[in-house]
Amino acid sequence: MRERTAIRVGSRALEILAALVERPGELVSKAELVSRAWPDTFVEHSNLKVNVAALRRALGDTPDETPYIATVSGRGYRFVSPVRVSGSADTRVVATSQGGRTHNLPAPTTRLVGRSDAVDAIRCALGGSRLLTIVGPGGVGKTRLALAIAGELTATYDHGVWLVDLATVSDGTLVPTSIATTMGLRVHSANIEAAIAAFAVEREFMLVLDNCEHVIEAVATCAQTLLAAAAGVRILATSREPLRVLGEQIYRLPPLKTPPEAVELSAVQVLAYPAVELFVERATGSRSGFTLGDENAPIVAEICRKLDGLALAIELAAPRLEAFSTRELLDLLADQTHVLSDMRCGDRRHQTLAATLDWSYGLLAEPERVLLRRLSVFAGAFSLESACAVAVDKGCSRFECTDGVASLVAKSLVSTERGELGTHYRLLDTTRRYALQKLVESGERDHLRQRHAEHLLHLAERAEAEWNIRPTAQWLAEYGRKIDDIRSALGWAFSGNRSIAIGIALTVAAIPFWEHLSLVEECRTRVEGALRRCFANFRGARDNMKLNLALGTTLLHTRGPLPEVESAWTTALGCAEALNDTEYELRCLWGLCDYFTWTGDHRSSLEMADRIRKLATDRGDLAARDNVDRQTGTALRYLGEPGKARRHLERMIARYVPPVARSDIARFQLDPRSAARGTLANVFWLQGHPDKATIMAQRQLEEARAAHHALALCNAIVHTTCPVALLTGDLVVAERVLVDIEAHVAEHAMTVWSAMSRCLRAEWLLQSGDASGLAILRRALEELLAVGFRMRCPFYIGVYAAGLGEHGDLVAGRAAIDEAISLSASTGEIWCMPELLRIKADLLRKEGTHRVAEAAEALNLQALDLARRQGALSWELRAATALAEHWLQAGQCAKAGGLLAPIYRRFGEGFTTRDVLRARSLLDTVGDGGGRRFAAGSETRRGKRTHANP
Repeated sequence: MRERTAIRVGSRALEILAALVERPGELVSKAELVSRAWPDTFVEHSNLKVNVAALRRALGDTPDETPYIATVSGRGYRFVSPVRVSGSADTRVVATSQGGRTHNLPAPTTRLVGRSDAVDAIRCALGGSRLLTIVGPGGVGKTRLALAIAGELTATYDHGVWLVDLATVSDGTLVPTSIATTMGLRVHSANIEAAIAAFAVEREFMLVLDNCEHVIEAVATCAQTLLAAAAGVRILATSREPLRVLGEQIYRLPPLKTPPEAVELSAVQVLAYPAVELFVERATGSRSGFTLGDENAPIVAEICRKLDGLALAIELAAPRLEAFSTRELLDLLADQTHVLSDMRCGDRRHQTLAATLDWSYGLLAEPERVLLRRLSVFAGAFSLESACAVAVDKGCSRFECTDGVASLVAKSLVSTERGELGTHYRLLDTTRRYALQKLVESGERDHLRQRHAEHLLHLAERAEAEWNIRPTAQWLAEYGRKIDDIRSALGWAFSGNRSIAIGIALTVAAIPFWEHLSLVEECRTRVEGALRRCFANFRGARDNMKLNLALGTTLLHTRGPLPEVESAWTTALGCAEALNDTEYELRCLWGLCDYFTWTGDHRSSLEMADRIRKLATDRGDLAARDNVDRQTGTALRYLGEPGKARRHLERMIARYVPPVARSDIARFQLDPRSAARGTLANVFWLQGHPDKATIMAQRQLEEARAAHHALALCNAIVHTTCPVALLTGDLVVAERVLVDIEAHVAEHAMTVWSAMSRCLRAEWLLQSGDASGLAILRRALEELLAVGFRMRCPFYIGVYAAGLGEHGDLVAGRAAIDEAISLSASTGEIWCMPELLRIKADLLRKEGTHRVAEAAEALNLQALDLARRQGALSWELRAATALAEHWLQAGQCAKAGGLLAPIYRRFGEGFTTRDVLRARSLLDTVGDGGGRRFAAGSETRRGKRTHANP
């Protein structure tokens, strides 16, 4: 109204007037006025001028002849007349686009799992970049992540957050139209892209451009134009390849992390991995009966690994537990196209994993499709060299391959692994399976598998030639990752006898891989397959030598010292002698030396060690000559000569010069110095140095763990750390390492080491007062003796006999101890004979008659005498303590103290170990027989003692 007279103006002009009056005296920009008057439509600024002019005509001038509306040139308009507001302050109306909405994001139906780090990283990056593209393979969860981030930012942008789903846009020219439509703009302009840019000039909003890969060029052009025109606009894009626009930040979204292979984890532990967390959440959501427990946790972990941690694959697979058990689902995943299907939600491309891969494959140029198919023959990571060697046809340029690999990486169909030795590439398992099927359909499979096998043979032969000259860590980094491809190539070569010659040659060349990677059981089965009679015509003497040497080693450490072990090493030795290959002669002799040690034939082991020493000396091999002292020391230790054993072992340790970079494990089966320390720790205990023994055992264990070698850990725990802990009475340490070794031998299918570890477990149970150890020990001993294993068996049978006596079966105990003594005498393994005699004396004493008491005393004296002659102070202390207890019970205190006190005084350490504490307690009880005076003296020595660290 003007002077109480109604004035007719159009609706657009009225909106402009309202916007100006609401902010009297303030500058209102042209963009704001256009947005207010035309909220859903793009118009030229000339429309604004026309409507402001119409307002001026309708309003006229103020009483002082100045206009109501002033122009600020190039910027906007200002209402300059005084304004009086009456009524409620909240009656102002602000028009916004999209009917007042601030976003068009769908409400999340499920929780985002395992992406908190990604959310934080992307939000941080968006603070410094106006364009960020989330890049990753199909099904990895790019869209879900982008929506979660956008949902958190809706209040950050004055003009909203808008999702533009480009999945259904088949023509790149329609990208600008899709953006305009999503934002609710009605654009009346031939150049929609420019119109959107003009509309955005003074606005602040975020665009989420989802699924850009198939219209990537159009999206890149549109994004560049929009960002150049409007400083308040942010773009968050998702694509399988970057937009490649100036200023673009790229976030490559990896699959959800899965539990590592070859590690047995509990339900709680596997649930800490995001892939498993997502699987469990979706499984419980669709099947109320599903529960993750320790029994099915390894299976669920394997399912998530097979699905590559892809969120879509997991989302598709988990609901299948309505029909299948976890084990059945794992087996069915071999045919993923059937299992991972039929999800009725969202984009059709995401309803099956195959559809997602079809989408990606369909976007590739034909040369890229060919390359992807051919790269699918690689089971694991591969280098660019390997990719070119297998995928490029003869006579063709390798440039297309290198360029193609780069393109497939950019499109998230090939992933990269960067290390110290360069970049390696890998196809996700789901992608590889899809590409393999395409390779079959192309008719190229067998031709490419042949190329692949030949290339692997070349690499394996090169690796075998380098394993003695390159640093072990570097060798493993370069070649260790090839093991999956070696397995694949061997499977192809031997399947249907496609290429037996390549299979044999590859098996021989792959032996270093299995040895370095501690794949003992796998090596055994592969070598046995290559040695089958039907393949004999494909083997030469050198192949026979290497295969039989490997067979002997792997059989020994998995099945035990069977006759086949000696036969294999003897055959290999004959081949080495015929070939005049002294290196392999030494390896075979070393193996035979170990064989005789395990069978308890320590005299033959000494003879074999002498042959090694002579051969090594003749050829000037100082390392082999010096290192054989470990074998000599081991044999002497079991033959009851700890003093001589110690001299050989300490000499070997002092002389040993480790290779500068590589490991000696392959040549000598174990790290020589570390293994020698283990034997020396046992000798230290025998000689009355329990603290030194414990320190040395711990050092060997640390070295074995650092070596990451299966046999090294077995040797350290089974032959040293656990036995020393049990001998000193440290049940806590023994239990800790027993848990480790039990899992370790189960993982590597090493049945003979499993039986040895069960002997130790049984001894631990018996020391803890648990009679269940008796049955465990008996069964384990039966297994060991059945395969010819005799080493330490006399001692374990003695432990069994003592346990029977402790639990009341004296008759069986007497029979068992006689068996132990007989076995010890027949093999010459008399290191533990003093202890066996003491145990027999104790069993006799438990019968309680005078006649057997005298016999028991005689046995104790015999044990004492033998321990002294051997120089085994710890056995001497045990025998003396047992005899002193007997005399103390008979009232002969002085005689008891007189026997035990001098032996106790010879100990300068170990005052907290079980046997020394027992002797000290007995001496305290003896009293004036020497106990109190002696005890006071021992306190001084205990305060002064130090722990040596040889």
